Amino acid sequence: MEGRKVTILGGGNTAFSVAARLSHMGNDICLLEHPDFAESISNISATKTIILEGVLETGPASIEKITLDPSEALEFSDLLLLIVPAYAHKPFAEFCGPYLTDDHTVVVMPGTLGSLEWKILASEFGANNMTVAEVDTAPYVCRKTSSNSAVIWGEVTALGLGVIPSSETSSVQEMLQPLFPGITAYSDSLECGLSAMNPVVHPAGVLMNAGRVEYSRGDFYFYEEGVSSSVAKVIETVDVERRAIGTALGYELVPVAEGFHEAGFGPRGNLWEVINGSHMLTRLKAPGSLDTRWLSEDIPFGISAWSKIGKQYGISCPVMDSFVQIGNIVMNAAGSEGRGPKDFGIENLSLPELKNYLLTGI
Repeated sequence: MEGRKVTILGGGNTAFSVAARLSHMGNDICLLEHPDFAESISNISATKTIILEGVLETGPASIEKITLDPSEALEFSDLLLLIVPAYAHKPFAEFCGPYLTDDHTVVVMPGTLGSLEWKILASEFGANNMTVAEVDTAPYVCRKTSSNSAVIWGEVTALGLGVIPSSETSSVQEMLQPLFPGITAYSDSLECGLSAMNPVVHPAGVLMNAGRVEYSRGDFYFYEEGVSSSVAKVIETVDVERRAIGTALGYELVPVAEGFHEAGFGPRGNLWEVINGSHMLTRLKAPGSLDTRWLSEDIPFGISAWSKIGKQYGISCPVMDSFVQIGNIVMNAAGSEGRGPKDFGIENLSLPELKNYLLTGI
């Protein structure tokens, strides 16, 4: 199948890995980085090459365009893959905003409700009818290994997609299928954003291993050693609250253990059994400190945002809230503001109004 042009927004672990993999698959890639992080692409600007290692295609991958100019990048392709931390979603929207049009399709990878925020921000720049999508997890278990290389340890075989307006789901799924084979669809962006697994696992897992992270500087295998059976029980309790929010909104969310299995991470079983039997997850080390995206992203933009939505629709989340409070102490409240219903354009909407907005985007 003939490849297509794809613009990737970002220059971190997953952005590098996706850019290299899609290039190996025969697609023409443009990589756009924010000027504040220009150093992340400085060493590949001249060579226009990323070296890919791991379990999929390997070797040099050609990147057609590498730029700090959003006008160039958004002219290059109508398909934009936003692959940055959640706290960079809004800055990137403001960076790209003047050049967004209704003809663009943006896919936030992963989203954790970032598609809803981007829909609002795009409208502020005049792209009122732009389609915005998100996926429920990163497409690969991967790392950036140097300034010009990345490694992919595993591929998510059942990437989930949510779209706003959800009436455009089929067309976006068809667009992404050649790039991410096996991609499946949620009913809408909100269901997808509530199905992200990182916020379920990371805050509880890191905070319950806080002493070990600080003492060892992350020199242990997070999932294999840190997510013991007791820690897994707590994580599954966070998951019960997440699914209660989903039930109140009319979704039947997949439990975290089942989600990990369906994504290809490990065998079927409870969460500890899935993780313990995983070849992908057990090789991942813990964060090197508590100043980590696993807290600064997955608390304010993950469980805190979920809890705020739950509260709006009558669902309390005491375990999530406890990790939000403890996490804010550990982080000195850094990033505690996060985002909530107002940022998503759903504040004070009744359930029928919410469903109509998710369907139509207006």
